Amino acid sequence: MQERLHFEDFNDALREVVKSLGGAKRVGPQLWPEKTVEQAQQQLLACLNTERKERLTPEQVFYLLKQSREAGFHSAKQWLDIELGYEPGRPMDPLDERARLERDFIEAVRASRQIAERLDRLMSSPLKAVG
Repeated sequence: MQERLHFEDFNDALREVVKSLGGAKRVGPQLWPEKTVEQAQQQLLACLNTERKERLTPEQVFYLLKQSREAGFHSAKQWLDIELGYEPGRPMDPLDERARLERDFIEAVRASRQIAERLDRLMSSPLKAVG
């Protein structure tokens, strides 16, 4: 699928996200599982229509952008970056993210051990009054 590089507004970008995820009939029930497929589809289309009062919650927008990233569609997020004055970011490689999280975890365990050792030393030494 050819990604668009320009959107009229945020709803236009989100409409393209929904299209990249299979359309409103597929995405609507993910946002509103309690509704019928048709009701969820209509709710989503209403939320993406600037002429209507219905709107997506910030959590739903975040969900759509995250799903879009997983689907390999990045134009909407890159458009947001540009509109907000940032350089367009690129998606993080899952292997790079895993390596970063492993490093962070190892560092946190090391720091916890150091704190435990210091606390143990303080607890085992007699307290000296200052003053």
